[in-house]
Amino acid sequence: MSADGTIGWEDFMRVDLRVGRVVSAEPFPEARRPAYILHVDFGPELGVRKSSAQITAHYAPEALVGRLVVGVVNFPPKQIGPLMSECLVTGFHDADGHVRLCMPDGDVAPGTRLL
Repeated sequence: MSADGTIGWEDFMRVDLRVGRVVSAEPFPEARRPAYILHVDFGPELGVRKSSAQITAHYAPEALVGRLVVGVVNFPPKQIGPLMSECLVTGFHDADGHVRLCMPDGDVAPGTRLL
């Protein structure tokens, strides 16, 4: 990163952002803050990965199944309570501080890399 905070193209390309489809979502009662455990299918190359997501304010578990999301798939696994998180599902905080998922606006094959 440069002194002014900009990054180069190579830095950006090191972050592996992929489209995944939520195959299951369930409450995560052991989490410190309200969260769900998501199982996200990132296609045949990467398979299904687990993630903890603090998205309970705007989404019900059953409404998440089948949705496309964008996830970072090359972070190391992270222990979150009893869950080993294997990816980071991305989103944006709204005006109230609740997370809204980052999602493609059309159908994209799971595993497709963001460029």
